[in-house]
Amino acid sequence: MAVKRTGQVSFLEAWLPGGLGGSSRLDPLATLVKWYRFEKILSGLTDAGPGRPAYPVLVMFKALLLQSLYGLSDPELEDALGDRLSFRRFVGLSLEDRVPDHSTICRFRNAVVAAGLMEKLFAELDRQLEKAGVVVKRGTMLDATVIATGASGRPPRDGVAHDPQAGFAKRQGKAGSTFGYKAHVAVDEGSGLVRRVITTAANVPDTVPADGLILGDEREVLADAAYHTHAREAALRSAGTKPRLMRRANKHHPKLDRWASRLNRLIARRRAAVETTFATWKRRMGLRAIRYVGLVKAHAQIMLVAMAFNLRRWVTLAAA
Repeated sequence: MAVKRTGQVSFLEAWLPGGLGGSSRLDPLATLVKWYRFEKILSGLTDAGPGRPAYPVLVMFKALLLQSLYGLSDPELEDALGDRLSFRRFVGLSLEDRVPDHSTICRFRNAVVAAGLMEKLFAELDRQLEKAGVVVKRGTMLDATVIATGASGRPPRDGVAHDPQAGFAKRQGKAGSTFGYKAHVAVDEGSGLVRRVITTAANVPDTVPADGLILGDEREVLADAAYHTHAREAALRSAGTKPRLMRRANKHHPKLDRWASRLNRLIARRRAAVETTFATWKRRMGLRAIRYVGLVKAHAQIMLVAMAFNLRRWVTLAAA
């Protein structure tokens, strides 16, 4: 299949001022990231529609990262690629190149998901971050956040779910509940980088996927009381990892003693930084709803947001 050639500098672009169309956030990624390694992972995919040459896979992958970085729908991404010079520069499109339309973007994302490449792409970025020396590994902070599903427009009625793989979760400190999915994350203390993501229905307790979030190379694991079990604490100690898991009262010990209360305060102070991750995802990157139906596609959306977030953090850490 023919592959569309992109990124050729036009006569007009040769005369544009050097900084025009640049972005302080996007431009450093051209040198920080080894993009060819992602291209190798994606090399077997095509995104062409009938009668059209395929866009290069790296162009399409970078477009998906932009979509996640700025919280855009497929049509909004198509418009932004057409209007914003910084977006064109980042993905590798010249002023004369036709931008991929929203259906092409959707087909490519579905192809990545169907090929099971999302985890490989995330792992490649994690390897590059580790090699760059920005992953601290001092401690891993565990937490989770619920994201409502917007794919069906509304929660299920009459017992019939529009997205049968989503679930209900009560809002902490608020009335009512949220229908959607839950993103469980492991965040590197110190760098703020997301190192692992597990997606479940919103009604799955935080403790269920917790062991899958522990990397094994951290010195400590920090989490709130929802993650504390005696078995997990013992397993961490056995592996040489300090379990910084907040304690909770129970029927045998309805009130925490002075030592446990002090421990909880110390852990809470350190793990509070993980809330910044979710605040950035939702407020700055626009992750307000899951756009797609089904756990696999919901997980892909969250993984792309996590990758875009890590790229954003990498630029910040490199400039520090």
